[in-house]
Amino acid sequence: MSSYTQITYEERYQIYTLLKIGKNQSEIAEFLGRDKSSISREIRRNKGKRGYRPRQAQQYAKNRQKAVPKYKAMTDEMIQSIESELRHEWSPEQISGRAKLVGRPTVSHETIYQHIWKDKQQGGDLYKSLRCQGKKYQKRRNGKSTRGAIKNAVSIDKRPKAVDEMKRVGDWEIDTVIGKNHKGAIVTIVEKKTRFLTAALVSSKHAEPVTSATLTLLTSFKGRLHTITADNGKEFAYHEEITEKLGAKVYFAHPYSSWERGLNENTNGLLRQYFPKGTDFTQLTQAEIDFAVARINNRPRKVLGFKTATEMMDKSLSRLAA
Repeated sequence: MSSYTQITYEERYQIYTLLKIGKNQSEIAEFLGRDKSSISREIRRNKGKRGYRPRQAQQYAKNRQKAVPKYKAMTDEMIQSIESELRHEWSPEQISGRAKLVGRPTVSHETIYQHIWKDKQQGGDLYKSLRCQGKKYQKRRNGKSTRGAIKNAVSIDKRPKAVDEMKRVGDWEIDTVIGKNHKGAIVTIVEKKTRFLTAALVSSKHAEPVTSATLTLLTSFKGRLHTITADNGKEFAYHEEITEKLGAKVYFAHPYSSWERGLNENTNGLLRQYFPKGTDFTQLTQAEIDFAVARINNRPRKVLGFKTATEMMDKSLSRLAA
């Protein structure tokens, strides 16, 4: 017997003819020089309601071949593009999803991961571009917050239900990221529907600089401001001034309920990729913050159908201006 090859159209005619004259599968296999199991499988898989017919069998076989996923080799152009986007902190899934969205040739995110690990085995550093996430949370102290009460704070329980539905643009979450030895901070504000981030470096985590930064960051989005959700940090004590000047009501999450501001927590994790814990914020510049924010906002997001936060916010603002 010869090694296996696909059964040809001519062989299918021979199988049909031999069946018609009463030959069994063993005899057909011997006549064609095929293994009996190959003939059995061919007849079983490619026969129709009227029995085995060569044209129908040929079409069934072609349809089955088309349905089999084909391995797609990474071209030099693909590799160059993929590695560039990896170094811009895009994940393999974001790279693959974005390419499909814009109609660019690509491979699966699994194939990209394989490329990264192969590169690592060969001494490359692509793997260092992959994000690692992890966050430690402040321990509860008998279930009570030690951060102090904020005057006239409005609970998240009173926040409009429309915020959770995320059908509109204009609901924001605010937080601060703290530097080494609690010196310096970054005010981060992210919009829930578009995932658009804006951030500013402040000298301290006190209410006055945080409020000033908040007003500066959000003033240009006045037409897209409905609500702002914060934690119970004292840096948000001037929330009434923010509401008065921006027209957006500030709501406060429950103590130690970080999931109520899950988007902000996640986005801070993305920012920590650029400024890990232990970073001396007193040595940072706003330009460095702006660079990291631009990278995050221009990264395709699966939750946005592999569009970017910048594209989503620009589209929203253009509708507002129309």
